[in-house]
Amino acid sequence: MQRHELNLIAQCCFHPRLATSSTREKHFQRLRYIKQLGLTYYVFPGAAHNRFEHCLGVGHLARLMATHLKNAQPHLGISDQDIQCVELAGLCHDLGHGPWSHLWDNIFIPKALPGKKWRHEDASEMMFDDMVSHYELGLSEQQVTTIKALIAGDKARCPLGTEKPFLFEIVANTRNGLDVDKFDYIARDTHAVGDRGNLSISRLISSARVIDNKICYDIKDANQIYELCYTRFSLHKRVYNHKTTKAIEYMIIDALLAAEPYLKVANLVDKPDRYMFLTDNLLSKIEESTGPELEEARAIIERIRTRDLYRIVDYKVFPYEEKDMVKQRVTPAEIANAAKSGFLEGVDEGLVGELKANHIAVDVSVLHYGKGPNNPLDDVTFYSKQQPDGKQWLSSSSCVCSVSCSGP
Repeated sequence: MQRHELNLIAQCCFHPRLATSSTREKHFQRLRYIKQLGLTYYVFPGAAHNRFEHCLGVGHLARLMATHLKNAQPHLGISDQDIQCVELAGLCHDLGHGPWSHLWDNIFIPKALPGKKWRHEDASEMMFDDMVSHYELGLSEQQVTTIKALIAGDKARCPLGTEKPFLFEIVANTRNGLDVDKFDYIARDTHAVGDRGNLSISRLISSARVIDNKICYDIKDANQIYELCYTRFSLHKRVYNHKTTKAIEYMIIDALLAAEPYLKVANLVDKPDRYMFLTDNLLSKIEESTGPELEEARAIIERIRTRDLYRIVDYKVFPYEEKDMVKQRVTPAEIANAAKSGFLEGVDEGLVGELKANHIAVDVSVLHYGKGPNNPLDDVTFYSKQQPDGKQWLSSSSCVCSVSCSGP
């Protein structure tokens, strides 16, 4: 990552436009206490950044992108109010994250509340509604509806989705995943874990152009988008799914599930006044308790503190097409049965006799470049200097030919 890109990340926290009333309210300030990368901080000490900084960055980049499109293509009719809505959507898009970010909605809630369909995006809208109802933010009812639609990336929920659908590709791009949310977290996370990426956010923003109501990019910047997709894959493989991070995650889950019958924190996801106080300090609340009902949870947390962590037993890479089979057949119960089958050599029979399914955790990490088994570039439209309003696509077999000529 080049020096000016690091400066851009720093500027996200101090852009004067971001000194709006919404960032001063406790709904937004809560994000100071939720780690962006959850428990990755226990493995990569530099990954200490929070959702607060990320949301400031996304709001900043959202304004930059919308302002660039307005200035570069005045005929699009982008208004200052449109830009304000896009910026506020960027600022507030992660208001609903729970403790340790994705650990909460991807693992804990499905285990604590089986069958409940809940996403942090839903909670972001809930928290935004609660913030609007409690404070005078100067937003009309139509603006509130528009901002929530922009957070969800759902064009069908407000008139702006029909008038200027391309604005819905800035914060939450459901068409191809290229949005300023991804721009910020990839640049920020890469920097935090000490990697030197080659992604240029400013170049991508200045390259953006609207054609047929879709945000397109200069064909010369195709490699930047390849770099973005590869960096995402690399972060998931090496950082987000690091084996030690996963071990600590499952220990936290076990501690939370042991405490849940007494704390009942999972049921707070639909109560904004209580959800307000659910942050990463939940671990400290359990740890400082003295009652016998939380003794099991405290014991697990003590193991984390003393680095007596769960151990990885084995891992295997499967083709993407087999992910459903793996989820169905590679389960704790199947592994426990296989261990007791008598067909495994070198097994401690005493330990195997005590082995139960709840002693085993199976984590299936599905890795891809942003669009599952598909090439994410298939949904990205490009233009060229020769055809600024034309449309071009790249496939995985595309090549770029450069011809130069020098005089005598």
